Amino acid sequence: MVRLRPDPLLMKMSLKNLKTPFTVTDVIIEKDKKIILLRRNIEPYRGKLTFPAGFVEYGETVEHAAVRETIEETGLKVKLKEILGVYSNPKRDPRLHSSTVVFIADVVSGKLKKSFEGEPDWYPLNKINFSDMGFDHGKILKDYIKWRESKGTFWTSK
Repeated sequence: MVRLRPDPLLMKMSLKNLKTPFTVTDVIIEKDKKIILLRRNIEPYRGKLTFPAGFVEYGETVEHAAVRETIEETGLKVKLKEILGVYSNPKRDPRLHSSTVVFIADVVSGKLKKSFEGEPDWYPLNKINFSDMGFDHGKILKDYIKWRESKGTFWTSK
């Protein structure tokens, strides 16, 4: 039987003093050169456009959170097909430090419906004003447009 020694660093840490980023998922849904964005009804970034997104709950995978948040915010069930990238700029959310895994997905079923967070709609990719986007979603959308041409994976500083 292998006996594991306690990690000295973990022994010094306590949950009270532990600071770690929150995990978030964002979902890009495209069809016919249009993507779904929400016009936010809540702060931060009330009135700005954002992707369907939200926090990963304790015990939940990022994949499940992405599908759940998309249903909650848009009424659409999606199938995840790719990871665009991971974005972790500590200033991406003015409320707290978060890291997001951004998925690309296809619609499986459902009809668009608004939620307390915002009103979803289809926006033509070539007509979106990047400065009208909340969080770091303008950068993420620019990376998505590059991804459509060359694929690859993106992150905060790439």
